[in-house]
Amino acid sequence: MSIVYIVSAPSGSGKSTLVNVLFKVVGHLDFSISYTTRPPRGSEQNGKEYFFVTKEEFEAMIAADEFLEYANVFGNYYGTARRFLRQAEATGNDLLLDIDVQGAAQIKKKIPEAVSIFILPPGREQLEWRLRNRGLDSEAVIRRRLDTARREIENYSKYDYILVNDRLEQATDELKAIVLGERVRRSGKQPSVEEACLLATTREFRLDQARERVQPILASFEQGR
Repeated sequence: MSIVYIVSAPSGSGKSTLVNVLFKVVGHLDFSISYTTRPPRGSEQNGKEYFFVTKEEFEAMIAADEFLEYANVFGNYYGTARRFLRQAEATGNDLLLDIDVQGAAQIKKKIPEAVSIFILPPGREQLEWRLRNRGLDSEAVIRRRLDTARREIENYSKYDYILVNDRLEQATDELKAIVLGERVRRSGKQPSVEEACLLATTREFRLDQARERVQPILASFEQGR
């Protein structure tokens, strides 16, 4: 049975970078490329960052029940096709979904055993700097993304694990530990000494251990309103 990993984060939190590094260091892991009706940005390529389709094509897929989840974000559709889960199960791989809070809630309803991971920026100021530094958005869009980030972060308690992406290398190691730790936990086998240490490490990022770390981040977004 494939493990489904859900990874969510506010735009600009470094999620894509973390996920890209993860795939280089963890094997037997498939990635679900989302479908979207928004136009490509910069050097984005169809079938790499997203499958870019028309609104009509997307709605035809909805009618055919081809999505595990989908949502309308800022006037554009985003969705996860069911075929990626079928392909992962056929090859014996696990599946990672890079989706937003709305999509994560839908997946959790359909696949309650899915492992959900929320990635946080260190604070509002750092997130705003990242959004401005990448140079992709207008001032109005940056403000909208910051407001959306605040609302998304308020949903952190619906996730199994919480990571703070302050330093890329550390956050990557933590994400890797969660993925590998869940494989150990669900294997049903007695963990080795090394695996037991891995499981102990992942407990630090469980929701019940993360609340104290999240509060200052939430406060920074409230202060910046």
